[in-house]
Amino acid sequence: MKEIILAKYGEIALKGLNKNTFEDLLIKNIKRRLKPLGNFDYVRQQSTIYIQSADENADLDMVMDKLATVFGVAAICKAAVLEKDFEKICSGVYEYLEDTLTYARTFKVEAKRADKRFPMKSPEICMELGGRLLEKFPHLKVDVKNPEITVTVEIRDTNAYVHAVKIQGAGGLPVGSSGKAMLLVSGGIDSPVAGYMMAKRGIHISAVHFVSPPYTSERARIKVEQLCEKLTGYCGNIAFFCVPFTEIQEAIKDNCPEEYFTIIMRRLMMEIAQKLADKDDCLALITGESVGQVASQTLKAIACTDAVCRMPVFRPLIGMDKTEIVAISRKIDTFDISIQPYEDCCTVFTPKHPKTKPSVEEIENAQNAFDFSEMIKKAIEETEMKLIKL
Repeated sequence: MKEIILAKYGEIALKGLNKNTFEDLLIKNIKRRLKPLGNFDYVRQQSTIYIQSADENADLDMVMDKLATVFGVAAICKAAVLEKDFEKICSGVYEYLEDTLTYARTFKVEAKRADKRFPMKSPEICMELGGRLLEKFPHLKVDVKNPEITVTVEIRDTNAYVHAVKIQGAGGLPVGSSGKAMLLVSGGIDSPVAGYMMAKRGIHISAVHFVSPPYTSERARIKVEQLCEKLTGYCGNIAFFCVPFTEIQEAIKDNCPEEYFTIIMRRLMMEIAQKLADKDDCLALITGESVGQVASQTLKAIACTDAVCRMPVFRPLIGMDKTEIVAISRKIDTFDISIQPYEDCCTVFTPKHPKTKPSVEEIENAQNAFDFSEMIKKAIEETEMKLIKL
């Protein structure tokens, strides 16, 4: 029996005149993700992408796993391809879903009659097929509210499709449909989750990381690269920028009041990240900040950081607590890497009593006591870039 995969749209189905642009990008992203698994044919129709393998021995379960991480796909299912004849549909359901229905206790039938030329209407298909299934599998009972199995019959233009097991997709919008942004990634739990959440809104991610040898180790950098590798499964290829930050941090320590160290450091990071973002055609920055989580993430501290920003700063975790953030990090498989005990530069020269309610004026006065411009320029010139591939 011929079997294909149906990838259902999410938000894209609600788009207007630009819907084709989103569809084209989604198919492009799917093709890139499935390329290592073989050759596939793609047809898009009625808010669904029909994916058929050219290889009879293709591992469709692996294909389903890959599709589940593609933003823009709301649901995925394997389906039998049948002729648009009710008797053949019934026979196909018996054969294709025999194992599933044998071990189920309750079921219902749903029908979607996109081809209005089909002689039976959707309620008739549900009623007739449901009756046939009760005769064929007498242990089954109908439960229209909470069935174990939902047998779905879709009558489309060319064929009928039958399926019963649907997997939830990643949702959101296709990566790349909303432009490009630079993620400040530290190596902790928060920033990879922030990158994931903005990629879900269609943003293509680049990443910038700051290193301060000898205060931070090579293992800390490797850890961050591993986090980016995990994100490529959702975000696609990531341009990774590694900025040498030791000289700047030592200058902050030597020339600025201790209680302002962290905020001034973050302001200078933002300055550098913006300049790299401009070079990489990014339109915004992304951070993993959450209000009140640490001293540099109070409202006043964030305002001081934002005062140096010339482009939007997205903070998708801003209203989340740590439990919610950790749950997502486990879902995307970054948590175990994030908790590896390799310190990043944000922990270097941490003040004993950081200022939690600074004003922009006092921070600017403290920062302007030393000219960091040449150090910023040098750090950008010595930044290393590598492409972390999917």
